[in-house]
Amino acid sequence: MPESLRPPDGISQLTELMRYEPPGTPAAPPPVDPIVRRRRRRRGGIVAGVVALVLLGSGGGYTAWALTAPVGDATLDASAPSVEIPPAAQIAIPIDGASAISVSGADDYLGPDASGIWMRGGDDSARPIASISKLITALVVLDAKPLVDTADQGPTITFSAADHALYDQYYVLGATIAVMPTGSRMSERDALEAMLVISASNYADAVSTWAYGSRSAFLRATREWLAANGLTRTTIVEPTGIDPRNVSTPTDLIALGKIAMANPVIAQIVGTPVLDVPPIPAGENTNELLGLHGVTGIKTGTLEESGANLLFSANVDVGLPHPLQVVGVVLGSIADDALNREVILLLESIQAGFHTVALGAKGDQLGTYTTAWGESARIVLGETVSTFVWSDTPISATFEADALSTGSSGDVVGTVTWTVGSETLTAPLVLDGTIRPPDEWWRLTHPQELGGE
Repeated sequence: MPESLRPPDGISQLTELMRYEPPGTPAAPPPVDPIVRRRRRRRGGIVAGVVALVLLGSGGGYTAWALTAPVGDATLDASAPSVEIPPAAQIAIPIDGASAISVSGADDYLGPDASGIWMRGGDDSARPIASISKLITALVVLDAKPLVDTADQGPTITFSAADHALYDQYYVLGATIAVMPTGSRMSERDALEAMLVISASNYADAVSTWAYGSRSAFLRATREWLAANGLTRTTIVEPTGIDPRNVSTPTDLIALGKIAMANPVIAQIVGTPVLDVPPIPAGENTNELLGLHGVTGIKTGTLEESGANLLFSANVDVGLPHPLQVVGVVLGSIADDALNREVILLLESIQAGFHTVALGAKGDQLGTYTTAWGESARIVLGETVSTFVWSDTPISATFEADALSTGSSGDVVGTVTWTVGSETLTAPLVLDGTIRPPDEWWRLTHPQELGGE
């Protein structure tokens, strides 16, 4: 045969295969099932098509092209993971009287304004503060007679006959009192404990006069101290709070609570559960919430005509690396028991508003890759991801996955990105399974699916 008419090597082999017959005389073939017959016809059509394509090529061109041509990308069927948004927090603001609350240590969750006045109930008008006045008295006394640290007992006070007479005076008024014998001696630190832990009014009066020399001098110093600390809506007319003209607002009292808890001596005293200062009989702190639900202080105050008051501080554990520092106040509650219940509900509702949300677990399937030649593999999350949120912070997810035609199990093929409020988190997408390239037969028999980019 002339060289110009000789078929390419691939055609020669296919032609030989098509006309080859085994030696011997075959037995009569059995009847062929119609389905099998159709499959054979289809296979024969494919082979014939290949032969035709090869014949149209030159040399071994088709075979070389088919075995090296790029194949199309796998089909991607995937979606971003869904996330269940936590319910909105329901903060249990006290319903009686007026209240306010400040929360520090959670600006990223509650916003920077939370460390000012985060929430309030009722108005911000001035109301009687009763024995919360003694907290101001103690701070003003320390302004004149400072204690250098929590171990400092300060100077010794000797109580006079006039001081002793205060016992009977405040007893008649129905105020809280403690024994103060004429000539008895006590350190400044112990006297401050008597006025703040068990709220002894006769000690508040005696110590304030001792520090400044007279009631009028003490009141003058108190006005100056209030002005210097920006407590412009607070009025003090006497050192104990027995007079309803001692008034303040929730906003001023939140500021007062922060000033008090920033003073190490005051913070330690108001956190003392039981007074142990002879000759005064041991007595429990008037703040019945102390030590419960994270409450660390500060001061109670009740007048029959104006109701129960509480200025409190608490360290609230919500699951962050540090507790939240809460300062709150309730003025004019109907009774001490009702006030305490409302403060507990308030603190519990803050805790309940923080959540750890699972965004996805390692191995969660997000989709699949499937090729035209029958290979497939799952797309799974490469690591476990969670986030910490406040209330119903919006959470959304998007993903990006690579285009591919082959891959090995464990290959990183994309990322998932979650937007949590203003924060973003990412995790890898990995291939779970191997996607192998097509074999030679598939390439030779699927020319219409080759050449993809």
